[in-house]
Amino acid sequence: MRSARVAVLLDVCCVLAFVIIGRASHAQGESVGGIASTSWPFLCGLGAGWAAARAWRRPLALRPAGIAAWLGTVALGMVLRVVSGQGTAFAFILVALAFLGLFLLGWRLLWHLFGR
Repeated sequence: MRSARVAVLLDVCCVLAFVIIGRASHAQGESVGGIASTSWPFLCGLGAGWAAARAWRRPLALRPAGIAAWLGTVALGMVLRVVSGQGTAFAFILVALAFLGLFLLGWRLLWHLFGR
């Protein structure tokens, strides 16, 4: 159970890093309200990905936990952004796929290589 808590914390930090870096690069500022309004769709997607894969069973695994976290975060995150009027652009989807893939899968890969 401890590994699931650590994995959730790391995944949430990855999503928040994506949001904060993105907002800073577009000069949108880093207010708590702005970060919350940008991050909630992705955090919901992360939760859905975790639930779909039952990631708590093997939270450190690349497959299915890491892939479900990554694809759930991006797919549902983008849908929720559109539904909530935040919009998306094709380039943004590609950046989200790349960044979140690197981070959500990357820490798990590092864990498997060096964490044992």
